[in-house]
Amino acid sequence: MRRRKITGILVAGLTLSAWVGCEPSTTAPADTATPAVTTREDAAPALFVDRTDDSGLDCHHDAGARGDFYFPEIMAPGGAVFDYDGDGDLDVYCVQSGPVVVAPGAAPRPSDRLLRNELGPDAAGVPRARFTDVTAEAGIDARGYGMGAAAGDYDGDGHVDLYVTNFGPNQLLRNRGDGRFDDVTRRADVDDPRWSTSAAFLDFDRDGHLDLFVTSYVDFRVEANRPCKAGTGRPDYCAPSVYRAEPDRLFHNRGDGTFEDVSGAAGILARYGNGLGVVSADFDGDGWVDLFVANDQEPNFLWINRRDGTFEEVALMAGTAVNSEGRAESSMGVDAADVDNDGDEDLFMTHLGGETNTLYLNLGALLFEDRTFATRLGMVSLPFTGFGTAFLDFDNDGWLDLFAANGAVHTVEDRDGEAFPFAETDQLWRNRGDATFEDVTQRAGPAFQVAAVGRGVSVGDLDNDGDADLVRFDSNGPARLLDNQVGSNQGWLGLRLVTGSPPHDALGARVRVTLPDGTVRSRRARADASYLSANDPRVLLGLGGAGRVTGIEVRWPDGAVERFSPVPAGAYSTLVQGRGTLQGVAP
Repeated sequence: MRRRKITGILVAGLTLSAWVGCEPSTTAPADTATPAVTTREDAAPALFVDRTDDSGLDCHHDAGARGDFYFPEIMAPGGAVFDYDGDGDLDVYCVQSGPVVVAPGAAPRPSDRLLRNELGPDAAGVPRARFTDVTAEAGIDARGYGMGAAAGDYDGDGHVDLYVTNFGPNQLLRNRGDGRFDDVTRRADVDDPRWSTSAAFLDFDRDGHLDLFVTSYVDFRVEANRPCKAGTGRPDYCAPSVYRAEPDRLFHNRGDGTFEDVSGAAGILARYGNGLGVVSADFDGDGWVDLFVANDQEPNFLWINRRDGTFEEVALMAGTAVNSEGRAESSMGVDAADVDNDGDEDLFMTHLGGETNTLYLNLGALLFEDRTFATRLGMVSLPFTGFGTAFLDFDNDGWLDLFAANGAVHTVEDRDGEAFPFAETDQLWRNRGDATFEDVTQRAGPAFQVAAVGRGVSVGDLDNDGDADLVRFDSNGPARLLDNQVGSNQGWLGLRLVTGSPPHDALGARVRVTLPDGTVRSRRARADASYLSANDPRVLLGLGGAGRVTGIEVRWPDGAVERFSPVPAGAYSTLVQGRGTLQGVAP
């Protein structure tokens, strides 16, 4: 996160060729400043509404900032949306931090919180998410300096578990299935006492058991805290380059409730970076899940699964290590999805103010191209520092849109009088379906005009009405529920992909649906990505004006490919591995 002073970025006609280069004239129209919003757009209904208060989503993060400028204070938190009680709706886990240093005899840090979704109709019969704090009755006692959370059923018992990352020892919370969790960190042997950030559950060896990947940031220690200053000379948070990078870790699930650290054997220790975001997906289309790590101020990592228990890092050759100018950026959040509907996984990353966010399109054959400016995502992101991010089809037109939660990490010079002067507003971009994006932040609603210190964000359909909602986890502020108001107005199909006995979410499974006109859409069941956060594992497909699908094909994590009969649109259905028609198995 290099410190930069940004002024006049959005002045019409301003050329920043010295910073970001120029887009060749053969590409899509050049990226320009966002035009003024018309009166008609202003009068349109908000795309999202903040329902934090009336939903009872009561989580307030404490960054623990007490004037010492300890580095972790500016990086947290994330959280998770997941169905911990198996009742069919999404609950929320809020990660808490508190003081970095707890003085002897002082009260312990506050615990993370678990809020159960009591989904039900409002007075008008509209389904609404309402939350009840069940932290105590669930046995949750997570009092580390919290960073983020990953969700996945690691023991295959049909109940979703949690892995909580911290600045300091992490925790694996096993879901017992009776409403309570047990801390099994030591028993499972997945602790990591360093500074962990994002984590992901994935089945990298296709043995049916979820493994665990944990990103590590830098070797910050309280006793070695270094003084850094802002441009005004006042104390400020340091950049990651001040500290040494730490290696990530890969834990192999033995299938007996324990894990084995295979970071060295798998090749992960071959490269170190300042890891913040991670996403697992099959980037080369060979049926085996790969890993992408977003590194802060260092080249990113693309770990390709070699199918023998090892990984090869190929980001530089693939075109995703640095941007089109050959510069490593301050990558924080990351997501992967098929943004251009060509059947493969593309990548999007959020960055520091003064850098653009970056969109890498997958061209096939393990080659990506930086299309940030061609798609009009460049200039609009320059003034902001992005963290949590997501591909989501908020209007269910069949094209994946983009969201970024923003919040600065260094003091803004004209806000020195504020106690925590890092707040920024969020951004939302609509995929136009023509290889460009439209900035619709101004139309998104008043919730998008509220400045806060955005960090993690989780995506999921919290009211089960067929559109993607957002839970944003702010630093030193409340978690917020942004309820989608427009997606359910178009056709949609919800799928839960499950495998095993008892059945559990098949993270990494990929589904292809065919529409009546022959159009094909592909999506992945995933809970990872964003920043420090876990998402709804269900697949939500926007159908636009189509009222049905004519074909469904699923490629499961073990490589098996099955076809299923069409299921009703406008509802959630569960597809179970082994109950379709087997088409073959990927090698």
